[in-house]
This record gives sequence, C-alpha cells and structure tokens, in this order.
Amino acid sequence: MTQDEQSTLGQGRFLKLVRRGTWEYVERVNARGAAAIVAVTDDGKLLLIEQPRAALGKPVIELPAGLVGDEEGMEEEALEAAAGRELVEETGFEASKVELVAEGPTSPGLTSECIAMVVATGLRRVGAGGGTASEDITVYEVPLPEVEAFLREQSDRGRAIDVKVYAGLYFARGLKSGG
Repeated sequence: MTQDEQSTLGQGRFLKLVRRGTWEYVERVNARGAAAIVAVTDDGKLLLIEQPRAALGKPVIELPAGLVGDEEGMEEEALEAAAGRELVEETGFEASKVELVAEGPTSPGLTSECIAMVVATGLRRVGAGGGTASEDITVYEVPLPEVEAFLREQSDRGRAIDVKVYAGLYFARGLKSGG
C-alpha cells in the first residue's frame, strides 16, 4: 500500500477506522463536521455542560457542542444553524447571533475530524436543555471570573475537562472585554 492509498479496516454506525499508508485513524460517518459553542450570558456566565463519556469512563466538562449535517434531511445544514440547534438542545438557551471564530483539527493523529468554534451571543432561555433522550447532560452557568476555580473543583471531583473549554474561555473573555 502506498502512502496515498486508503482502505477501510472497519465501520460502525458513527465511525470508520481507516488506514492510509501505514497510518490508522478514525473518520466520522454521516456528519460534515462539528461545532463547539462558546456561549456567554448577558450577565457574564459561561455555559458549560457535563456528560458521561464512554470512551473515558467518566463525566466530562465541555462546551456545548454537536455535529453538523448529521440528521437525515439536514445533510447540508449550515454550521451556524447546527450550532444554534445544539445550544438549545443541550443548554436550553437560544442565541440571537452565532459567529465562527476558529476552525481546526481535534486530534490530528487520531481522527480527520475538524471542529468549528463559534461564539453565541444574545442568549435567552427557551427550555430546560439536558440534551436528547439518549443523553444525560447537566448544564452549568459559571461566572467568567470563577471558571478556573470551577474547573479545578470539577477535576478534583473526578471529572475530565475537555481542553476546548480553555480555548473557549479565551474567546469568552474577549467578548466581555470588548475584543
């Protein structure tokens, strides 16, 4: 097999294990990408979620996030629309504006997946959040000055902290400083 030749080693409902040359990695099936949402309420609280993650065997503190174009009939869904949909589903907050601020690979040695980071502003509560029936999501509204202490506390309680939260904090603080 040459470096450019690709073969599928296995495929499930959501993931495909691929070999290209001597490298093995995972591709997502039935989605065009993913979006992580940096959502800060008008009173300066960062929205974070907690949910159990089977791959880690424990709960993870994360930014609200979700797949783009993964629902039947919505394969061409716009990134901003998917992010808005996921924000409402997971947190119960709706944004009046969703803006792309960064894009890049999540774990380039392991997966071809790239994630778009968006900032959601003009938030208003429209529901309870908590995700779909197959999800077990807890929503946190954390005042920006208290986020690091909150994350340390959660880590001490055995939660994993998704590193995208720290990138999101950079953009959240830029919002509040007017930058």
